[in-house]
Amino acid sequence: MADMEYELTERGSVHISDEVVQIIAGVATNEVGGVIGTSGSLAGGITESITGRKNLARGVKVQFDEAARSCTIDVWVQLRFGVSIPEVGYQIQEHVKSSVESMTGLHVNAVHVHVVGVAFQTDAERAQDADQIGAAPAGEERSTGGIG
Repeated sequence: MADMEYELTERGSVHISDEVVQIIAGVATNEVGGVIGTSGSLAGGITESITGRKNLARGVKVQFDEAARSCTIDVWVQLRFGVSIPEVGYQIQEHVKSSVESMTGLHVNAVHVHVVGVAFQTDAERAQDADQIGAAPAGEERSTGGIG
């Protein structure tokens, strides 16, 4: 894994780890509507389960071109069932590109989106929807349908 290095004249240099770029791209990907999450290896999922920490770089690969101060990014994602895959893919590309470029100063040559799965609502989302459906509007009591 190579780091990107910036020479800053007499002040020294700045090294940007590829993991930093992976994290920026991973967070940006997960901010796009319709994305369930990024998809990494089985080993990465086991590590997350053991450590209890989410790997924000999971499902992201970065290739640097030091001469051009640029990079190419690959992201592997799972999307929500029913979304427009081309549209969400485009939004991922745009958001990842703008996030990485603004935070690092690197030029992003390309963002390759690999859709590896689609998923229905998660249990947590179903429970949240059920809570919202069962909740009474503010200031009103919920009717029991004449019972009690």
